[in-house]
Amino acid sequence: MTQVREALTAETLARLRSMELRARVMVEGHFTGQHRSHFRGASVEFADHRDYSPGDELRHLDWKLYGRSDRFFIKQFDAETNMSVLLVLDASGSMGYASGPVTKLQYASYLAAGMAYLTVSQGDAPGLAVFDTAVRHWLAPLARPAHVRRIWEALDNVGPGGETGLSAALAEAASAMRRRGLIVLLSDLLDEPERVLRSLAYFRHRGHDAIVFHVLDGAEASFPFRGPTVFEDLETGERLPTESDDIRAAYRRQLQAFIGQLRDGCRAVGIDYQTLITDEPFDRALRAYLARRARLTR
Repeated sequence: MTQVREALTAETLARLRSMELRARVMVEGHFTGQHRSHFRGASVEFADHRDYSPGDELRHLDWKLYGRSDRFFIKQFDAETNMSVLLVLDASGSMGYASGPVTKLQYASYLAAGMAYLTVSQGDAPGLAVFDTAVRHWLAPLARPAHVRRIWEALDNVGPGGETGLSAALAEAASAMRRRGLIVLLSDLLDEPERVLRSLAYFRHRGHDAIVFHVLDGAEASFPFRGPTVFEDLETGERLPTESDDIRAAYRRQLQAFIGQLRDGCRAVGIDYQTLITDEPFDRALRAYLARRARLTR
């Protein structure tokens, strides 16, 4: 398995630094021009520095650091983070499927790693929740560069687990978010669409912005199988003998209906939905999505 640090090359990170991730709803944090906020003021707990941006309050400049570096830096406090971004990663058994060199779980992990890097690069706070039947790993959002390394290490150690408990895991993750922010779900969404959509609507009900990355393997999307084929459920072990040529057309119709129901349901409650296929390089897919979202949030 390619580790996150190997997948996120220096070129990939440089390209991500040129992108931006904006909230489309009110979030709770300090207003610095990147996101809208309910709150003003600062906490007393110093967290980190970030580069000065035009419009920042001069009273937060670190003059001592300026004297040593001849550069302007803003003191950043834990409560001043623009936006908390919780990356909710599906690590259920079905995410272990791969028709090529990369499983859906690996692909989603690389996306999550890139999002975490981008988030902290723009002064925001990434967090991570990994789930199968329930949330099994949690890193609270924190706006510190060292926190990205902790997220990457956690992603490197994630493997496919048991059955999908998406609804319960999403409710648990939403309840654990102490402030309004952005939830990014990375999953193959292999659950009842109505149940998935109810869970996602709960995020919006609590005031969170949300993005859904629907990760599908290339073979799941195109169904290239020929002749007699035995399909195995990676979560239950159930095996299903089929004649692929006889079910291809029906499978593709059902898949498009499934995707359409999820896409339309997300849009109806103001959630950004994006299908991603593992055949496409993850960094290119992520940059294309971020560019589109940036145009819509200006």
